[in-house]
Amino acid sequence: MNIMKTLRYAGALAALPTLAFAQDAPTPTLNSGDMAFVAACCLLVMLMMLPGLGLFYAGMARSKNVLSVMTQVFAAAAMICVVWTFIGYSLYMTDGGAWQSVLGGFDKIFLAGVTQESLVGTIPEYLYIIFMMLFAAITPPIIIGSFAERMKFSAVMVFMFIWLMINYVPMAHMAWGGGWVFNMGVLDFAGGNVVHMNAGVAGLVAAIVLGPRRRGATTVPHNMTMTYTGGAMLWVGWLAFCGGCALTAGGFASLIMLNTLLGGAAGALSWMLVEWVHRKRPSTFGILSGAIAGLVAITPACGFVSPAGAIAVGLLVSPVCIFAVEVIKPKFGYDDSFDVFGVHGTGAIVGGILTVVFASTELGGTGYTQDRDFISMMLVQVSIIAFSGLVSLVTTYIALKVTSLLTGGLRVTEEEEYEGLDKSSHGESGYRMNDEMFGGSAL
Repeated sequence: MNIMKTLRYAGALAALPTLAFAQDAPTPTLNSGDMAFVAACCLLVMLMMLPGLGLFYAGMARSKNVLSVMTQVFAAAAMICVVWTFIGYSLYMTDGGAWQSVLGGFDKIFLAGVTQESLVGTIPEYLYIIFMMLFAAITPPIIIGSFAERMKFSAVMVFMFIWLMINYVPMAHMAWGGGWVFNMGVLDFAGGNVVHMNAGVAGLVAAIVLGPRRRGATTVPHNMTMTYTGGAMLWVGWLAFCGGCALTAGGFASLIMLNTLLGGAAGALSWMLVEWVHRKRPSTFGILSGAIAGLVAITPACGFVSPAGAIAVGLLVSPVCIFAVEVIKPKFGYDDSFDVFGVHGTGAIVGGILTVVFASTELGGTGYTQDRDFISMMLVQVSIIAFSGLVSLVTTYIALKVTSLLTGGLRVTEEEEYEGLDKSSHGESGYRMNDEMFGGSAL
């Protein structure tokens, strides 16, 4: 299926969940090739989420907080998978009636009505549910990187649940499930706004509300090997994260994956070069950070730009993210532990804007939705980016305040923070288990 056929089939320039809402689409039939492709993408996104994000963050934490970060990511993802099955998918996917513009309905609670024969496009609906579940499960845990090493585990779990319900589910429905943002024809192929802009702004709000870490917190990763491993897994999984959004195997999905690969590669090179010029040597951490910045920026653009455009997006985003991390963050003094806003939030803003630039047919892109010109498309794009940021700001603040009321505060005590959350929250250590946990056995 080529690009224009996919766009006509979806009814808009946003191929992700929109296949289910095409007005004049042909009667869908199961395609085993498409099914195999999306299933493989699901597996890679799963690896991207748990080992990938967990290791990437854990390596950046202090050694006494390694397990706490990994446990928060793992437990949050597990909880979200269950909640998505119970109510999230229904509120995202179904017709919400009078609320359809902002939220779906309750017709598919506990996946009611979904059978082995149900299809979304050319793949089983069960497989589509898994793919979208993984999108939901990876987005809130991104925020963990902003408040790492200082939030109570109970507060993390409550906050993840509330934020999922009042932020991610409505945002996903509005953008992909037939809501008003979807009908605007915004150029956001794989979640620049719903995933990265949303999580990035949420991370900024969380970092400000919780306040900085105590007692000389460092921003230097304690284990670069761990961070490198996680970052590499993120890059691999990102190809499936974006490529699977085509929901079909073929040339279009191949182009998306190529663009995603090139965006990350160009972002890594760009960050490396900036560091090389200003610090006289490139760092491993900088190259990894640049790759993530490039991947974030190409996420909204990957289905609309040419490979050359993808390289340009990656090259341009890293210097802006470096400025956000090394100039803006110190100037305002917020402790965004692992630079969630500096990379994800900033990268999504830059990527969303550059998507319009390089989607131009003159630059090899697909062109704009609804017969718009460059100016009108840019106005729509910037307006939705601003809307996404505002919604994330408000809902995150509400979620944090409600969480604080329900859990008796957000932060661990100063003594627990000094001891480290591995032991104070989980009774474990990432490097040496307590002998008493196993009756004195060294194991």
